[in-house]
Amino acid sequence: MNQGQTIFSQIMNYIPRHSFCSCVNKYRGDYRIRIFTCWEQFLVMAFAQLTYRESLRDIETCLRAMQNKLYHLGIRSNISRSTLADANEKRDWRIYADFAYLLIKEAKELYRNENLFEELNETIYALDSTTIDLCLSLFPWAKFRSTKSAIKMHTLLNLQNNIPAFISITDGSVHDVNILDELITEIGAFYIIDRGYIDFERLYKLTTSNAYFVTRAKSNLQFQRVYSHRVDKSTGLICDQSVFLKTYYPSKSYPDKLRRIKYFDVEKDKRLVFITNNFSLPALTIANLYKQRWQIELFFKWIKQNLKIKSFYGNSFNAVKTQIWIAVSVYVLLAIIKKKLKIACSLYTFLQVVSISVFEKMPINSMFSENNYTNFTDCSDNQLCLFNL
Repeated sequence: MNQGQTIFSQIMNYIPRHSFCSCVNKYRGDYRIRIFTCWEQFLVMAFAQLTYRESLRDIETCLRAMQNKLYHLGIRSNISRSTLADANEKRDWRIYADFAYLLIKEAKELYRNENLFEELNETIYALDSTTIDLCLSLFPWAKFRSTKSAIKMHTLLNLQNNIPAFISITDGSVHDVNILDELITEIGAFYIIDRGYIDFERLYKLTTSNAYFVTRAKSNLQFQRVYSHRVDKSTGLICDQSVFLKTYYPSKSYPDKLRRIKYFDVEKDKRLVFITNNFSLPALTIANLYKQRWQIELFFKWIKQNLKIKSFYGNSFNAVKTQIWIAVSVYVLLAIIKKKLKIACSLYTFLQVVSISVFEKMPINSMFSENNYTNFTDCSDNQLCLFNL
């Protein structure tokens, strides 16, 4: 790699420019644009993500201080707050959403051989949402409650590699269960969901699509047991049953059998009841599958702490979505680079080192090979171990 390039330029070199231009052309993003193209907008917003800029003024000040280096970063236009604000306001956010999905597809191929469970070759997903609170007076379009606004980031996370496979950004009033209608179901995949997604009509569609789900049963679930399977109670399993739903509307919505598993969690001293449409896996594996759902909570915590998605550079719906999708693109891009360069440190360390080195001229690998960066393994369930496989 050219050692004369800055770290930022080397990172941006991993972006497939032809794919990016295809997304821009699809939505006519550069139509009648003479200065500050969509590519330059992406570069500036990516810089803001990587260096934790707080505002448009902050971005403008930092980039103007490095004016002599901007040309080599690919930024040909003069940077001003008004130009960037107008671009975030008017350029179609779908350009960056489509491009993020192209990066996700590339990352999925890179990490496809990494399995969460040895006995499972199928893809394992966790579906959940996180709420980002907003000011009601600045974001009146983001309906949530009478006193405040909010948006929801609904995410389908691939648990094998902690890369999002699907993201939907809505206002806070949209119920989580509605997102099941937007999913493109993958045959044979496992979908780990919490009780907020229990809608038996929608869950039955997963079954008819030859996909599997694992969730916790609600306390008022009415069922009729038809068969009890043997369990090893020394593992924490209490029962493993085949059941039919008993009440009228759930039984009409889901006319097929379900599997009900009761498990005692020794660590939390709590009994958990799971329901699934998979009858082939061992009951203990089903319980361990649901335990992995916690990874998506840690994923939300990580991106809120390390990416700029809790406060925004613009107040419009388009500006907010543009910023979030570019943040997702940066996250996935770093995961791709980390995999391709075989960088051993955690993604958190990678991001922190890059944030203070964007204008340094050295190969990316040298930032880590010359220093004794080692993986720190934390056994706590409250820590997300990203890309340390």
